[in-house]
Amino acid sequence: MFEKNLNIGYLLDFYGELLPERKRSVMDMYYNEDLSLAEIAAEIGISRQGVRDIIKKSEDELLFYENKLGLAARLKNVEGCASKLREIASLHPLPDELSQKISELLGIVKL
Repeated sequence: MFEKNLNIGYLLDFYGELLPERKRSVMDMYYNEDLSLAEIAAEIGISRQGVRDIIKKSEDELLFYENKLGLAARLKNVEGCASKLREIASLHPLPDELSQKISELLGIVKL
Protein backbone atom coordinates (compact mmCIF):
# COMPACT_ATOMS: atom_id res chain seq x y z
CA MET A 1 0.00 0.00 0.00
CA PHE A 2 1.14 3.53 -0.78
CA GLU A 3 0.89 5.40 2.54
CA LYS A 4 0.93 9.13 3.02
CA ASN A 5 3.95 10.64 4.70
CA LEU A 6 2.81 13.60 6.81
CA ASN A 7 6.27 15.12 6.60
CA ILE A 8 5.82 15.40 2.83
CA GLY A 9 2.61 17.37 3.40
CA TYR A 10 4.60 19.74 5.61
CA LEU A 11 7.30 20.08 2.94
CA LEU A 12 4.60 20.70 0.34
CA ASP A 13 3.59 23.79 2.31
CA PHE A 14 7.18 25.07 2.11
CA TYR A 15 8.28 24.09 -1.34
CA GLY A 16 5.09 23.35 -3.25
CA GLU A 17 5.36 26.52 -5.32
CA LEU A 18 8.66 25.24 -6.71
CA LEU A 19 6.93 22.25 -8.29
CA PRO A 20 5.52 22.45 -11.81
CA GLU A 21 1.77 23.14 -11.88
CA ARG A 22 0.78 19.56 -12.75
CA LYS A 23 2.85 18.06 -9.95
CA ARG A 24 1.66 20.69 -7.47
CA SER A 25 -1.95 20.03 -8.43
CA VAL A 26 -1.62 16.25 -8.01
CA MET A 27 0.15 16.67 -4.68
CA ASP A 28 -2.52 19.10 -3.48
CA MET A 29 -5.28 16.67 -4.41
CA TYR A 30 -3.50 13.79 -2.70
CA TYR A 31 -2.25 15.48 0.48
CA ASN A 32 -4.66 18.37 1.06
CA GLU A 33 -7.90 17.16 -0.50
CA ASP A 34 -7.24 13.55 0.55
CA LEU A 35 -8.26 12.11 -2.82
CA SER A 36 -7.31 8.54 -3.69
CA LEU A 37 -4.99 7.65 -6.55
CA ALA A 38 -8.01 6.45 -8.53
CA GLU A 39 -9.91 9.71 -7.94
CA ILE A 40 -6.94 11.80 -9.02
CA ALA A 41 -6.39 9.57 -12.06
CA ALA A 42 -10.01 10.08 -13.13
CA GLU A 43 -9.76 13.83 -12.53
CA ILE A 44 -6.68 14.38 -14.69
CA GLY A 45 -7.16 11.54 -17.16
CA ILE A 46 -4.17 9.30 -16.48
CA SER A 47 -3.66 5.86 -14.89
CA ARG A 48 -3.37 5.24 -11.16
CA GLN A 49 0.23 4.23 -11.79
CA GLY A 50 0.82 7.56 -13.54
CA VAL A 51 -0.53 9.40 -10.50
CA ARG A 52 1.64 7.32 -8.19
CA ASP A 53 4.71 8.11 -10.31
CA ILE A 54 3.96 11.85 -10.19
CA ILE A 55 3.54 11.69 -6.41
CA LYS A 56 6.76 9.73 -5.91
CA LYS A 57 8.77 12.07 -8.14
CA SER A 58 7.28 15.11 -6.43
CA GLU A 59 8.07 13.70 -3.00
CA ASP A 60 11.66 13.12 -4.09
CA GLU A 61 11.82 16.69 -5.36
CA LEU A 62 10.45 18.12 -2.09
CA LEU A 63 12.94 16.06 -0.07
CA PHE A 64 15.75 17.31 -2.32
CA TYR A 65 14.75 20.93 -1.64
CA GLU A 66 14.62 20.30 2.10
CA ASN A 67 17.99 18.54 2.08
CA LYS A 68 19.57 21.49 0.26
CA LEU A 69 17.76 24.38 1.96
CA GLY A 70 16.58 23.02 5.32
CA LEU A 71 13.85 25.64 5.73
CA ALA A 72 11.24 23.33 7.25
CA ALA A 73 13.71 22.00 9.84
CA ARG A 74 14.80 25.53 10.69
CA LEU A 75 11.23 26.65 11.25
CA LYS A 76 10.53 23.67 13.52
CA ASN A 77 13.63 24.62 15.52
CA VAL A 78 12.56 28.26 15.78
CA GLU A 79 9.07 27.22 16.84
CA GLY A 80 10.56 25.00 19.55
CA CYS A 81 12.73 27.84 20.82
CA ALA A 82 9.78 30.24 20.77
CA SER A 83 7.70 27.79 22.75
CA LYS A 84 10.44 27.48 25.37
CA LEU A 85 10.74 31.28 25.55
CA ARG A 86 6.99 31.60 26.04
CA GLU A 87 7.09 29.02 28.83
CA ILE A 88 10.03 30.70 30.60
CA ALA A 89 8.44 34.13 30.25
CA SER A 90 5.21 32.86 31.81
CA LEU A 91 7.01 31.29 34.80
CA HIS A 92 9.43 34.08 35.69
CA PRO A 93 8.72 37.76 36.09
CA LEU A 94 10.70 39.74 33.55
CA PRO A 95 11.34 43.46 33.16
CA ASP A 96 8.62 45.06 31.04
CA GLU A 97 11.01 45.94 28.21
CA LEU A 98 12.29 42.37 27.95
CA SER A 99 8.80 40.92 28.21
CA GLN A 100 7.60 43.23 25.43
CA LYS A 101 10.53 42.27 23.19
CA ILE A 102 9.86 38.56 23.72
CA SER A 103 6.19 39.10 22.87
CA GLU A 104 7.18 40.88 19.67
CA LEU A 105 9.52 38.06 18.70
CA LEU A 106 6.94 35.41 19.48
CA GLY A 107 4.40 37.32 17.41
CA ILE A 108 6.66 36.78 14.39
CA VAL A 109 6.61 33.02 14.96
CA LYS A 110 3.00 31.88 14.83
CA LEU A 111 2.51 28.85 17.09
